[in-house]
Order: sequence, then C-alpha cells, then structure tokens
Amino acid sequence: MAPAGPPPYLGGSIERDQPVNKPTGSSQQLSKLDLTARVSSKDYQAGIADLQTRFIKIQQAYLKTGDAGAVVFEGWDAAGKGGAIRRMASVMDPRGFRVWPIGAPTPEDARKHYLARFWERLPKTGEIAVFDRSWYGRVLVERVEGLADEAAWRRAYDEINMFEKMLVDKGMHIAKVFLYIDRDEQLKRFEKRLHDPLKRWKLSFEDFRNRAKWDEYEAAVDEMLARTDTAHAPWHLVPANQKDFARLSALGEVAGRLAAGVDLAPRPLDPELEARFKAEITG
Repeated sequence: MAPAGPPPYLGGSIERDQPVNKPTGSSQQLSKLDLTARVSSKDYQAGIADLQTRFIKIQQAYLKTGDAGAVVFEGWDAAGKGGAIRRMASVMDPRGFRVWPIGAPTPEDARKHYLARFWERLPKTGEIAVFDRSWYGRVLVERVEGLADEAAWRRAYDEINMFEKMLVDKGMHIAKVFLYIDRDEQLKRFEKRLHDPLKRWKLSFEDFRNRAKWDEYEAAVDEMLARTDTAHAPWHLVPANQKDFARLSALGEVAGRLAAGVDLAPRPLDPELEARFKAEITG
C-alpha cells in the first residue's frame, strides 16, 4: 500500500521565500524508505496526465515570467530516472527544455573545476534544464570509486551548497530527486535489459561492478543527504521498486518546485491579435 496522505503527484505547497540556511542534518536515509509503496494503474494514469498538463503550464508560464528551473535526477542504476524524465520531456517544447545526460568528465573537463561543465549547461531565462546525474557525482561515484581524493569530495559538500544557494538567490528554481531500489528489484531490471534488444545498450559491466559496492554507495548517499539537504534546495527521496509510484512521486516533487511562486494562469488573449484573426477570416 502507498503511504497515507495526499497523492504523491500533487507536489505540495512550497514557499519561495523560505530562509536559506545550512544543511538540515537530514534524517532521510535509504534504509528508512518504504519500498513497498505502490499506486494503482488507474491512479497512475490519472496522476501522470495531471502532471503532464501541469508541466505544459509551467513551461508556458516561464516564457512569460522569465523564470528558470534546474532539475537534478540521481539514483540507483535501473531505478527509473530515464523513464521519469521521458514522461516530463514528452510534453515540453524543446526550444525551452534541455536534458543533459551526465557521464564521466572528458579530459578537457578534468582540466577545469568539476562544477564548470554544469555552469555551462544551466538554463537561461525562461528555460528548464534536467540533469540526468549531476554535480553530485563528486560525492557519490567519484568518492566511492576513488576518482577524487578524500579532501576533494569532503570539500565538495560546501561547494555544492554554495553553488545551489547562488542559483536560488538569483531566482532559479531547483528540484533534486533521488530514486532508490533494492538489490532484488535491480537484478530483475538488469535481466529485462539483458534480454530486450532495444534496452540492452543500457546494461554494462560497470553496472554489475557497482553492485559489489552497494554498501559503500548507500553510505555515500546517506552522507550526501545529511550534508546537502538544505531549505533552499532540499532532496526528495523516492522509493522506486514500483515504477508507477516512483514516477508520480518524483515528477510531483519536480512540478511543485518548478511551480512554486509562479503564476500558472495562461496569458490573456490579446484583443489586437483577436481582431487581426477576425479580419483574416472575414476577408
């Protein structure tokens, strides 16, 4: 059964003028997630339709208001980041919407500060940018795999908090989502990818190597939550063993963050434009 309370896709009420402060010392932990959370097919279909309509309204409002939004998706391999992003992207106008799949830094990236490549991909006025993995790689994969020394990844918590604070102070909306599945569910999804010719490209030896460091990654995620869950850029942790529940929960959080403090009412009809249309049809 899904947890009691409002449907997860409603997004909640989020105040844009809440005080910016230090990390909250978040009590969120992967071990505390209810991985049995489910929604019915009927609720999912209704919820995803509502959310997609809301995303259309958000994007149209941004074009009018000049707001900008940055969305971070992090999570376990095969937890459903791509599926959630696709449900959002499918209704967005690509002229104001970008998805940035983030992989290992290139040799050129490695010559710069690790945040540089993300600065270059931030949304412009009126735009929304989604990061499929993000600057949190410094305190996750780079930490666990030894790609950054301990001093560097420990320093990164404060660097990331300040980076996000600067964006929020500038007026940018930030949503941060982390999706988690258990070992058995991940292996089931790996098996499906292995035997599906259209999804096999998603599976690599690295995915299995990461499973061997499961506990190390859990520890890294829990510390990331404790150190970077702030009032101005909080984390939303999603139990993702059921894809439908995970998509509604994740996208509901994203919609809520992007819409906070934004007037989503469609722009009024321009009387002059209406008059011009009537003149056109009457000849």
